[in-house]
Amino acid sequence: MKFSLITFGLVALVSASPLSRRAVFSTSTYDDLSISGGVAGNAQQEALDKLSGLPSDLSTVEEADLDFLNSVNQIANDAEDEAFNTAIDAASGEDADALQRGKIKNKVLKLTATILKLQAQAAQGDDVADKLDEETTKLNNNISQDEEAAGLASTFLSFDATTE
Repeated sequence: MKFSLITFGLVALVSASPLSRRAVFSTSTYDDLSISGGVAGNAQQEALDKLSGLPSDLSTVEEADLDFLNSVNQIANDAEDEAFNTAIDAASGEDADALQRGKIKNKVLKLTATILKLQAQAAQGDDVADKLDEETTKLNNNISQDEEAAGLASTFLSFDATTE
């Protein structure tokens, strides 16, 4: 009889506990997310490492994580427009080239975030196939450029932005 009561109690406890999903990502700064520094050649893996942790079943990705990935795209795009483009225009020679490689790595991060978001949206039933194809083409182009420059320095630029 004791075994039955204990078993019933555990079953009731487990049944009463909600199995709520939680967001994977939390607010982060651009500088913490940036992969632009170091050397070129491995931007794809660096971006995946920064954005890792989503569930393997993308249909269960939380709205907060979709918002985070969208925000990564936005702040990386702002860094490209407001920091990288300005710095590249003001630089020359190898300095400009290293900044351009950092910009390419930044684009890989931005597009990887976008692809992950679109893949999750597709898994959740949204019709994003055309946009996913378009963004995948852009990502593959930037990955190719990064790999062509493998081993060469890429410049990190600090940028004041936060995912929110």
